[in-house]
Amino acid sequence: MTSEGPFRYRVARFGLYWQLDRLRTELMRKSPWMLLLFILIGGLLGGILGEILRVMAPQEGTIQRIFTTALTPGVDPPLVINFILLKITAGFTLKMNLLTFLGMFLGVYLYKQI
Repeated sequence: MTSEGPFRYRVARFGLYWQLDRLRTELMRKSPWMLLLFILIGGLLGGILGEILRVMAPQEGTIQRIFTTALTPGVDPPLVINFILLKITAGFTLKMNLLTFLGMFLGVYLYKQI
C-alpha cells in the first residue's frame, strides 16, 4: 500500500457516508405524503393489533368490548352504475377500533419526532 491508498479510502468512505446521509435526509423530509404514510401504517398496525386482541381476549370480557368495538363508516350498499354494456360498482367500508386510532396518533407522534 502506498501512503495515498488508505487516505483515498477514507475520503471515499466519508463521501459515501455523506451521500447516504443526504439521501436519508431527502427521503425523510417532512412532507404531507410522509405524514399520510405514517398515519396509514400506524392505523394499519393498530387495526391488526385490535383484531389479534379480539381473537385472543376472553369472550365478552371488558377488555374485548373496549378495544375491539369497531366504528364502520362507509358506503353500504355500494354505488352501482349500470350501463348496458358495462356495470360499475364502487364502495368502501372502514373498520376502525380504538387501537386503530391509537396507532394513528402514534404515527403522528413518530412523524413529529423524526
